Amino acid sequence: MKYKFILFLFLLSFIASAMLSFSSPSETCLVAENTCSLVEQSVYAQTFGIKNSYYGVGIFAFLLFLTYSHIKKPRRTKQHIINFATTIGAVIALYFIYLQQFVLKAYCTYCMVVDISLILAVFILIISYKMNKRKLRKWNLE
Repeated sequence: MKYKFILFLFLLSFIASAMLSFSSPSETCLVAENTCSLVEQSVYAQTFGIKNSYYGVGIFAFLLFLTYSHIKKPRRTKQHIINFATTIGAVIALYFIYLQQFVLKAYCTYCMVVDISLILAVFILIISYKMNKRKLRKWNLE
């Protein structure tokens, strides 16, 4: 069940990344939201000369495929890759939120959708891990 919700969060992130990748800031940003284009045109919007949203499209496409595959045919290796990628993504998301809040003092709505989705996905993994750990502990005590 947790991976179905994570799949949904990855889908949201994929859509937001695609919108940022394949349209101009004037098309993706709300008219009243002039800070969005500031974020999209900042030096932090690219890594190694490639727009971060392009990375997002590729990474989330891969994670969508992998998570769907894991739901249909679970494998520990897939689970580890999904969990690792989600954790790394959440750390990067926290960094991007920090940049928007304290460095740029501007926000991009679609960027925040991606960032918050990754952070939610990591919380789901943590809560699920703790619940499974309690079940195992209870089972071992009985």
